[in-house]
Amino acid sequence: MAEELLYLTELLGLKVYDLRRRPLGRVRDAVLVPRLHPVRVDRFLVAGGGGYTWLYVRHDQVAVITLDGIWLRDELLVPYHADEYALRLVRDVLDQQIIDASGRKVVRVTDITFEIRHEAEQDLLHVLEVDIGMRAVLRRLLQGWVPRRWIRRLQRRVPPNSIRWELCNIVEPDPQRRLRLNISMEPLEQMHPADLADIVEELSPEDREAIIEAIDTEVAAEALSEMAPETQAQIMESLDAGRAADILEEMAPDEAADVLGELEEETSEEILEEMESAPKAEVEELLEYEEDTAGGLMNTEFIAVHEEAAVADAIDALRLRQDLVDTVNTIFITDTDDRLRAAIPIARLFLARPAARVSELVRPEDEIIQTETNAPRSRVLELFDKYNLLTLPVIDEEDRLAGVITADDIISVLRNR
Repeated sequence: MAEELLYLTELLGLKVYDLRRRPLGRVRDAVLVPRLHPVRVDRFLVAGGGGYTWLYVRHDQVAVITLDGIWLRDELLVPYHADEYALRLVRDVLDQQIIDASGRKVVRVTDITFEIRHEAEQDLLHVLEVDIGMRAVLRRLLQGWVPRRWIRRLQRRVPPNSIRWELCNIVEPDPQRRLRLNISMEPLEQMHPADLADIVEELSPEDREAIIEAIDTEVAAEALSEMAPETQAQIMESLDAGRAADILEEMAPDEAADVLGELEEETSEEILEEMESAPKAEVEELLEYEEDTAGGLMNTEFIAVHEEAAVADAIDALRLRQDLVDTVNTIFITDTDDRLRAAIPIARLFLARPAARVSELVRPEDEIIQTETNAPRSRVLELFDKYNLLTLPVIDEEDRLAGVITADDIISVLRNR
């Protein structure tokens, strides 16, 4: 089985022989064209004429591939030319950072493993794995100094560390080239936002922008919410104002306001100008509060119903805000002037008669724990700790419900301290 594998470090420098078994040159790179085939090496870049002439050898011109060299079955070669659809493994992948979609981390490529496929009258190379461990480092250190087969014997003592090629995501900043190379963002979009955020934070600023530009807007918003404030600011400042606005519209208003609060005033205003009117108004309202107050921490996404509303009406209100179902655990009851009157667990709705009034579900022991928009952050933390709260309603100077602070908001505060 070992002879059925070939490593990129072994491929580099291999002699290429013509039909008369005369050397034409040595391999300098291997090229994939993902739009034609996702793993097959489409051509080899060969340096001939003392290294001054660069030629392409197509995969269908190769007869045999071994550790001793490559023998051709067709020697009508063409000079090297740039190809925007080509992924050169030495230039574009070796020693570069890539994303391990399975391990959810950023890794550096130290070698690449190929499988030699014997088909009809020719041998083909298919990319099998990306190597990231010490075994690959050992191969590279010894290559050119120790015979290839000896190196293979020596490396057996070192455990392999590799990633299947299909689980690798190449980071390409140029969106047009990303399209030409058929690089899919789907593996990243399927990750948990916190894992994706960790990956993005490990990348260079240019690569961060490339990932956020390329992935789905909702996924980008969720991942951005998990990042450190300084990273959020760097990414948003690098994006086009329209793209930044689209992402902020997918975020909770309080999170969007926090991000804008980290930006230069001019940049923040440019992004706000690009936002739709409804989310823009919510965010602008939150930006008026000081960052270290309850108003600066609160979110304006909550569900409130009038005290005379029926249970069925409250359930309908929930259905209309399905985007909040996974995060909301409390429904608030207000009077005609939007003043807060009570708060009840959502689960209580489903145990009551649909025709019953929501105010009838309020129990004597249901004390309202609330705070004011200008309350300091320390007071908010104190209330959450003292009463083990999941949700804290925030009222304005007229006792109207202005927003809510959730346990997730408090976790973010503590994490960013």
